[in-house]
Amino acid sequence: MRFYTERRQFYCGIDLHTRWMYLCILSHEGEILLHKNIPAEPAAFLRAIDPYRNELVVGVECIFTWYWIADLCQKEGIEFLLGHALYMKAIHGAKVKNDRCSVPSAA
Repeated sequence: MRFYTERRQFYCGIDLHTRWMYLCILSHEGEILLHKNIPAEPAAFLRAIDPYRNELVVGVECIFTWYWIADLCQKEGIEFLLGHALYMKAIHGAKVKNDRCSVPSAA
């Protein structure tokens, strides 16, 4: 298992679903800067990350919906990391369905 060891000012983790994605952006110090459920659309994603994008790395679990966001990040020059689902499970234990993405909020 390989771990990301580079330092960035901001880290964005995405719980990606078909129609919605839940973003969490952390500062290097671990402060939560953004916790937001947004539509899984390029424009919504770019608006949400805009204040942080100069020093941002984006991480997504390897599921069937990750391709478009990887392509978008590459096009926009944003560093993108893909986490293998089995590694994520090994790190965080059993996956449970209590994430905030299960109930969409108003965009």
